[in-house]
Amino acid sequence: MDTIKERKSGPFAIEKIDAPVTVYFHDDIIATTDHALLVREDGAEPVYYIPRDRVEMAFLVESDAHASTPDKGEARLWSVSAMNRAAPDAVWSYDHPTEPLRAVAGYMAFDPAQFRIEAGGPPRGAMSDRI
Repeated sequence: MDTIKERKSGPFAIEKIDAPVTVYFHDDIIATTDHALLVREDGAEPVYYIPRDRVEMAFLVESDAHASTPDKGEARLWSVSAMNRAAPDAVWSYDHPTEPLRAVAGYMAFDPAQFRIEAGGPPRGAMSDRI
């Protein structure tokens, strides 16, 4: 079974990940999905985008800040808080991304420096790990 499909879109390569992807913030699961996108761009670390309906929004607080770049569009930002720790503006989403990134509309991204992201298996501690 083909689990990764890649397409080049302008300066970005967007891969559809058809395997489990889990996002952790200090061992709390913030998001998990079988339908992530991995966006690669030159000079930057790859970033996973998770469908918004697969993100535990209870850990997030929307920021008053926004980020904008001509090649991506305007991003909404969220801060995360869990286990008595916080990371400001560490999650972002493009409601109306530029054409090369249109596939990430409705998805949320996680700063790879603030989150542990595991791809390709069930969440650590899942029932299948204990059988």
